Amino acid sequence: MYTVKEAAARLNLTEHTVRFYTDKGLVPNLQRDKNNNRIFNEDAINWLTGAKNLKQCGMSIEDIKRYVDLCLKGDSTIEERYEIIQKQKALVLAQLEEAKVTAEFITRKEQHYRDITNRIIPDNTNPSTWEGKDGSLRVCPGS
Repeated sequence: MYTVKEAAARLNLTEHTVRFYTDKGLVPNLQRDKNNNRIFNEDAINWLTGAKNLKQCGMSIEDIKRYVDLCLKGDSTIEERYEIIQKQKALVLAQLEEAKVTAEFITRKEQHYRDITNRIIPDNTNPSTWEGKDGSLRVCPGS
């Protein structure tokens, strides 16, 4: 059996997060000691681990609770749980694509600054210098 502090340390969560997850019903059949303190057996640790992993995938607490409730209903909910996972996978993959675009941008920006510091190109990153000779604004190269 683990205390809140021990469970948090084991799962690399804060004690506050462990309490929050249990208060939201993400750990079914949570046990308590004689002083009404939460205690965690291996099953509870597994539920916490599942909640942590789904949260790291960007799933909302409400959707995690729905998933937990479906798990408790058994095999008849496998298709519905599968749909939840598929939906979350699509969201995670979309976020991954956004992260790739962001990484490409910052990589180009870093290369641009490297070229400036190596005196390959002049410094054109200061927005106060972006006005062209014709009075139109120009975009900083590499952005």
